[in-house]
Amino acid sequence: MDVPWGLRIETGQPSQVVRHVLLDNDAATARDLIGTITEPTTCVKAFLPQGEMDPWFSSAWEPTEPCFLMAVDLRPSRVRVPDGYTVSVEAADGVVHVRVLSADGDLAAGGRTGSTRAGTACVFDQIVTEAAHRRRGLGTVVMGALTDAAAGSGASVGILGATVPGRALYEALGWKVLAPLNGFVYEPVAP
Repeated sequence: MDVPWGLRIETGQPSQVVRHVLLDNDAATARDLIGTITEPTTCVKAFLPQGEMDPWFSSAWEPTEPCFLMAVDLRPSRVRVPDGYTVSVEAADGVVHVRVLSADGDLAAGGRTGSTRAGTACVFDQIVTEAAHRRRGLGTVVMGALTDAAAGSGASVGILGATVPGRALYEALGWKVLAPLNGFVYEPVAP
């Protein structure tokens, strides 16, 4: 959802219920937003090195893992699904969910995409491979299925926030780092 400072994303994750992304790195705007937040596990991110953001936050905020804003021109994928796995692609309310299931039906890997304001870009989010299924190419399978779905809906550019470990996968798939993406999560101490 577009908001005056940038984006508000309802993640649905207990560790980060809401994520605010500042599109303008103005300290006054950031402090105004931060001063209104009362919900634990709310995250505020900006395209800045973490050290530049530190003064904005009180001790009730914990830094997130360092990330990177990355982008790629979307092209059709030619990814092969490893034996013993199946891929499920579901779309609802502008969000595409990809799930890679193991032979016993357990979730092995997954991710989702959603379109941006411009409509030509697609945000890739919550890309994960479960520990028992890593090192089998499933992250590549998820990214390929999401890329195909995004390109099929008219998107020409993919964007994402990559963790340090995820960055290597995305760079191997042709994604480029555009900027740092760091944040803080509101974790007030209970009285």
